[in-house]
Amino acid sequence: MKNSMIEVIKSRRSMRKFKQEKVEREKIHTILEAGNFAPSGHNVQPWHFTLVENKSLIDEMNEEVKALLKKFPVPFVQIIGENPNFHIYYRAPQIIVVSSLEGAVTPKEDISAATQNMLLTAESLGVGSCWVGYVGVGFMDEGFKKRWSEKLSLPANATPHFAIALGYPDMQYIKPLKRKSRENITIVE
Repeated sequence: MKNSMIEVIKSRRSMRKFKQEKVEREKIHTILEAGNFAPSGHNVQPWHFTLVENKSLIDEMNEEVKALLKKFPVPFVQIIGENPNFHIYYRAPQIIVVSSLEGAVTPKEDISAATQNMLLTAESLGVGSCWVGYVGVGFMDEGFKKRWSEKLSLPANATPHFAIALGYPDMQYIKPLKRKSRENITIVE
């Protein structure tokens, strides 16, 4: 069955190479609006999105997170932190920091649904995106969280969990992504 939403879902990929041209504000607003229309437990809508377009701020946060990754108790994460060529945001020109707000019934689930809405909307607009979890390691550190909550003007009741790297793709995927088809589905009648 052909369906434009299914086609967007199937074509979306995590982009890890971006042009440095910024995404137009109108498209950014559409992406953010899609996040606001996500489902949430008891319709609390417990999210806060912070658009960061300042390249030096993005690079500074990258370096501070990488310093924390070097000390993380998982060896492969330490290796990523030690890699001088790795940039947690893949040098994207814009990022959206995704936070949950206090009082949520299901905070991580809610902001995950909002993030997926934004990723799919970005794809539908020709904008590359990548869900970035490494920044969450930074926000686990109280010093980092305090500093960056202030730098990003986050609300006092916000807890950042991850980010979305955004920009125009500087590469093209050729093969369709292979997925398990029916082997991970059970139907009970």
